[in-house]
Amino acid sequence: MLVIKKLGLILAASALLLTAAACGDTKSSASEDSGSAKTAKTAVHIATGGSPKPFSFVNDKNEIDGFDIQVVKAIFAGLPQYTYDIEKTEFASIFAGLDSDRYQIGANNFASNEKRREKYLFSDPIFKNQFVIAVAEGRDDIKSFADLEGKKTEVSPSVNYTVALENYNKEHAKTPVNLKYSEAELVTELQNVESGATDFNLIDAAMLQLYIKEYGLKLKAVPLSQEDSDRIGVPYSYLVLSKGKNSEQLQKDVNARIKELIKDGTISKLSKEYLNGDFAPEIK
Repeated sequence: MLVIKKLGLILAASALLLTAAACGDTKSSASEDSGSAKTAKTAVHIATGGSPKPFSFVNDKNEIDGFDIQVVKAIFAGLPQYTYDIEKTEFASIFAGLDSDRYQIGANNFASNEKRREKYLFSDPIFKNQFVIAVAEGRDDIKSFADLEGKKTEVSPSVNYTVALENYNKEHAKTPVNLKYSEAELVTELQNVESGATDFNLIDAAMLQLYIKEYGLKLKAVPLSQEDSDRIGVPYSYLVLSKGKNSEQLQKDVNARIKELIKDGTISKLSKEYLNGDFAPEIK
């Protein structure tokens, strides 16, 4: 009987040890799973159209490059909780991809407007634009926005200077500016201004100087008066975000990094490198 009791005690003790071991394994596994969850990274897919240069383009090494692209890389260099990739696609496909959440961010010198903000989230500004009117060197009949009325220009859909002209037509123009929407390269549009096929191009000052220098264009910049600048408002460029899963958190993280990059001078440095001037926005 004593032997049986001892055997029972031994078996009970063994059962307790096995249970404790099992509990220990469960705790360890949960801890490991928790650790995996903590280290799991969120994938962010970024789309760009590859133009206009210098905001987005394919460089001599066949790599996607440009001001917007380098800003995006700097942003995610400080966000280790994310992985990211950048894909070049057709311009219209950027918005289609944002609509379906295939892309979480679009980077292409985007302007903001009320209609677009109904569909997408926007980052804080990454670039403060300074517009000028590009005209052929020998032309002197265009000196202000009022002189643009009835004149013809080619514009790319949805980019910042197109939105500025659309707003002018809607809010100020007696005779609307003739906007011809085009998917042509910017250099082609500027060459059409040079040849007289179109009358002008509203463009960022930095971009115009870069294209004049790179392509030898016989164009000149007509600066905007304060009145004309006020009509447009202060134009900025942004990153556009989808309204998909976790987009609001992504927006907060991206905006926090933009503030850091403005404060530490990174965006000013990239602006000088790619745009030949400091066009960093102010911190809001």
